[in-house]
Parts: sequence; C-alpha cells; structure tokens
Amino acid sequence: MSFKVRIAQADRTIDVPTGATILEAALDAGVSYPFGCQSGNCGACKSHLVKGEVTMEGYSEFALSDEEKARGLILACRAVPWEESEVAWLEEDDLIVHPRRLLTCKVVGLDDATHDIKRVRLEIVSGGPFDFSAGQFASVTFDGCPPRDYSMANVPGANVPGANVPGDPILEFHIRRTAGGATSLHVAEKLGLGDSVRVEGPFGTSYLRETHRGPIIAVAGGSGMAPIKAIVERALQKNLPQHIYCYFGVRAERDLYLHDDFAELAGSHKNLHFIPVLSEGDGLARRCGLVHEAVAADFDEVDGCKAYLAGPPVMVEAATRLLEQRGMRRIDIHADAFYTAAEMASANKKTGAER
Repeated sequence: MSFKVRIAQADRTIDVPTGATILEAALDAGVSYPFGCQSGNCGACKSHLVKGEVTMEGYSEFALSDEEKARGLILACRAVPWEESEVAWLEEDDLIVHPRRLLTCKVVGLDDATHDIKRVRLEIVSGGPFDFSAGQFASVTFDGCPPRDYSMANVPGANVPGANVPGDPILEFHIRRTAGGATSLHVAEKLGLGDSVRVEGPFGTSYLRETHRGPIIAVAGGSGMAPIKAIVERALQKNLPQHIYCYFGVRAERDLYLHDDFAELAGSHKNLHFIPVLSEGDGLARRCGLVHEAVAADFDEVDGCKAYLAGPPVMVEAATRLLEQRGMRRIDIHADAFYTAAEMASANKKTGAER
C-alpha cells in the first residue's frame, strides 16, 4: 500500500510506501528535494504541509519548533503520510543543488589539530569531479567503520573543470574523538597515510550565500570550525565586501586551533574580525565565557546580517535563540548542529553524524 504525495516545486506526484518518509520516497523517485542530515536534526528539509496528514517521527526541536509545527511545517525526513497529501519545501532564492558523487579517496595528510581533533586530508582517486558549496558536508566511510557525516574544511572549486577560482584539490575534514565513537576512535588510533576512504556528497544547506552583501556572523564551536573555515575563506576568496565576524568558542587554550591562520587572514583582510572565546579561560589573554554570550555583547542589532553556526547542539541552539531575539529572521540563520552518534541514539533517532 502507498499514498500519493504531490511535491509542489517539482510538479510531481510520487507514491510513498506505507511507513516510508516523504523524503525517502522523493529521493528514490529522483526528486532533488533539499535535505541534510536525514535524521530530524538540521531542518534542511523543512516543508509546508499543504494538505493531508502525516505522522512525525522523532526529531530535534532545533530543527522544527513547536511554533513552526503549529503553522503547518514538517520535516520531510521524519514525515510519514497516512493519506493523500501535498508538500512544498521552503523556498530560497539562492538554493544550490550540486551533483551527488560517490568518491574513492586516499589519505594524503593526517595530523593533530588539537589533543582530540585530527585533520584528515583526502585526495580524490575516482568518482569526481566533486563540487560543493562552502559549509556543506559529506558522508565519509573509513575501512571497517559505519559512515559518518563530516564537513569539508577546504575551499571548493578546484575539483570542477573550468572553475574560475583557485581552490584546494584536497578534501579536508576535522574529526574530533568522541566518547564511544567507533569512527572517531579509528581515525585517532588506526587511520594511516594511503588508506582508502569512501566519500559521498555533498549534503546540507548551511552553506555560504555568496550573493548576500550584509554582515556575516560566523560562530564555530570545537570541530565546527571546519565548515566555518570553509565559509570564511570562500567569502574572502570571492572578495565579498562586507564585514565578517568569526567567533570560535572552545573550552580551553589547548582546544584552540587555526588561530595563527585566522590572525594572518585578518591582517590581510580588513573586513575579517576573528574572536576566540574560551569558556574556561582566565580572562587574561582571551575573551572568556560562552561564545553566544560574546556575540550578544557585540551585537545589539543584527538587521541585514546572515549567520552561519556550526558545532555542539547546545551552542547552536543558544546562538539561534539569541539571534532570533535580536530580530534575525530564521531564514537568515544557517545552522549545522554536530550531534554525536551517542547523542542521536539516546534521543532514539537514526544515527548518522558523529562529529
């Protein structure tokens, strides 16, 4: 048995088998439906339920608030229809869809970014060309490990024939070791140069909007620096004229990385402002406190800004609430919450991102 579901923008009606989600059926039918985590955590597949009835499986309140649900919004990745329905995903003028690729890669770089974050650099062996937007992520599979989602930290561009901007031909990922994380343990202790790695992507809608000309507020927590690094470097590479305020929240000095790189960038680009914030610092050399509180202290007005947030869910949710309280529209907040596999399992959700 199945139910007919019309997808407005695609101008198509698809059959959704009993118990399947709208997103699953749409992707199987070849519809380019916007999506990210596929587990109810990111909000990338947020849609209007135009008509019909669906059951929503478990999801994060960050991805879909009670107020949004009351207005008839759903998450396509968690919505199971129970009658003939119609949906329309949320529109954006600059929505970009890149071809999805399945790459075979080789480890060509492996070093410690911090005491618990490995910087992994991969060369594409086959499956390219690979194009993505700064801020997106990929599903990465290491030998003997389940696939996990990690954000690209490098600037896109060089893997596309005829690209008119220079980019890094090597894919870079920042992988933090997490308690009980099988994949991050493998990366920390067993991964070696020359190892084969499978990469599928790109995914995600929390990427740099290159046509926007208002100020950028970029907030990273921990390994959330990976997509923020790509976003900031891409904005500078494209010579975007607006001010870019990059906040990096970590626990202590030993968790801070890429400081010298960003200090150098800020020295050569007067529109870049780099602000490290330590939650357990002594207040002598760095700003201290929670990173979203630093943003709150610096910004009374956020009209015309866009925000890019990446890192632990508690940080992303706190920063989102703050920016909304200051008047920023939700559509201008592009967020990627890094749920660990354990966090997702404890929330009774499908495991996926271990970041």
